[in-house]
Amino acid sequence: MGMWILIAVVVGSVLWAIGMYNSLVGLRNRYRNLFSQIDVQLKRRYELIPNLVESAKGYMQHERGTLEAVVNARASAVNAAQLAAAKPGDAAAMQGLAQAESTLGGALGRFVALFEQYPDLKANQNVLGLQKELSGTENTIAAAREAYNDSVMEYNTRRESLPESLFAGLLGFEAAELLHATQSVEERHAPKVSFG
Repeated sequence: MGMWILIAVVVGSVLWAIGMYNSLVGLRNRYRNLFSQIDVQLKRRYELIPNLVESAKGYMQHERGTLEAVVNARASAVNAAQLAAAKPGDAAAMQGLAQAESTLGGALGRFVALFEQYPDLKANQNVLGLQKELSGTENTIAAAREAYNDSVMEYNTRRESLPESLFAGLLGFEAAELLHATQSVEERHAPKVSFG
């Protein structure tokens, strides 16, 4: 009888450990998948920016510094996004991406603010269409970032709670980093692209 109890305890412990491991794997895969959704939207934005800059270039000949700042910030953000996509949840990668996105957001904000000085540019249908797409993409990125951060929070809470915290590190479940916005309060909003 004692042997059956011991076998039942061992089998129960193994099943519990498998369930805990599978639960952590599911949560980790969920936040990684949600980051890939952010990555898709970031790539879309990175593709829209050169088109917007190119469309505005003819009108904004005296704003070369601003145009170059947007192009350079975009290039840095693309590199940071590639590093983050290779290691979703990694603290250094997430912080690098947040910093690059902050720089890009600031450059885009200054770029869009200059549009007010160019009435012909404000009336250009191609530019207006690109701005509308960019604004929609910014909103989608914000929603995807929120979903990612919620998922990371759930994963981190589970891996830090008992009994998972006793085994998570041993099983290779490292803490995941949230994707913070490092912008000032004024820069945290999507660039205003309405000319109405």
